[in-house]
Amino acid sequence: MKSNFLYIFFLIFATSLFAQTTDSLVVKKEEKVIVVNDSILPKEDYNPLAPAKAAFYSAVLPGLGQVYNKKYWKIPIIYAGMAAGVYFYKQQDDDYERFRNAYKRRLAGYTDDEFQGISDDRLVNAQKSAQKNKSISVIVTIAFYLLNVVDANVDAHLRQYEVSEDLSLQPNFDYNQFNAKPQYGMSLTYRFK
Repeated sequence: MKSNFLYIFFLIFATSLFAQTTDSLVVKKEEKVIVVNDSILPKEDYNPLAPAKAAFYSAVLPGLGQVYNKKYWKIPIIYAGMAAGVYFYKQQDDDYERFRNAYKRRLAGYTDDEFQGISDDRLVNAQKSAQKNKSISVIVTIAFYLLNVVDANVDAHLRQYEVSEDLSLQPNFDYNQFNAKPQYGMSLTYRFK
């Protein structure tokens, strides 16, 4: 136990020796960032119809709005979500038909269905559960379709958003020389032209 405290004390002492140098106390550098406009990529003109166009494309064919916005990586996510909804709908529909047919056969007097040992009430509950899951699958598919349209619209809006140096939020780290402690903060800079 004593050796653990000794190791911790040594670690704290060693790091404090390396952390405080005279150069860091006296010299304070100011860095300036120079922003150079890139002449390789031309700036796009503002197109007020671009968001509506992207949303329309996505409504016609899911993923086409993302192609219009050049966000190709989103297309597999959209189709995977919609395909999962359709897959689970089909699976629950098949289960619903199996439960329903077995229940109908029992009402007709047959006892040779695949659900031997399961009561009629359990078959009715299984039908209701499968029907509910089918509805949820439809909702998930529609939600991915609508999310596709909204994403294309919002992405087209944000693509035209101009980010300038007039407003910037930057972390600020300063060293207080009076009490020898670091000071952390955020600085919000807004320049008027």
